[in-house]
Amino acid sequence: MIREFHLADWFTLGNAICGVGALFSAMTYLATADVTHIYFAAALVFAALVFDVLDGRIARWRQKSSAMGRELDSLADVISFGVAPAIIAYACGMQGLYDRVVLAFFVACGVSRLARYNVTAETLSDGPSGKVKYFEGTPIPTSFVLVLVLAIAASLGAVGEHLWFGKVMIGGFTLHPLVLMFALSGSLMISRVKIPKL
Repeated sequence: MIREFHLADWFTLGNAICGVGALFSAMTYLATADVTHIYFAAALVFAALVFDVLDGRIARWRQKSSAMGRELDSLADVISFGVAPAIIAYACGMQGLYDRVVLAFFVACGVSRLARYNVTAETLSDGPSGKVKYFEGTPIPTSFVLVLVLAIAASLGAVGEHLWFGKVMIGGFTLHPLVLMFALSGSLMISRVKIPKL
């Protein structure tokens, strides 16, 4: 199978590996409370973003892409820009029941967004060139903005009990209002908003 990989596919794997590394860093923060690991996690999500941009550019430059490459890209994106940001948020203190529901919703929206793109890419493409003119819904890598917000919060000590906007008790369960940025991001991903593809 590895012999069927194009150069771009190796960069896609780099994306996935960075996402897994971000998950490990978030878990290490939970075990050690050393905020450096939140920075590592954020840096790895950024590295995943760089790999994600490069794999597309390399595929276009070499004019070699495949259905497997597109699926591989989506799977890597789910890890790096769906699961990793949600777990980093959890590590930063969004651990209430409602927080977990919102974070699960965010990941589900990311998965749905990628599945919709894979199914509709040919329909949205510009004829024989195969280039998609626009995205429907915000692309999942935009979740890096959420990770950046969390890294800034961590640098200011706003994690755990000190999360910005505090917490709200609803029906005996906890909601950290900051988690609502994940609800907004997820909702935008599954929206019909058309975003021009650069």
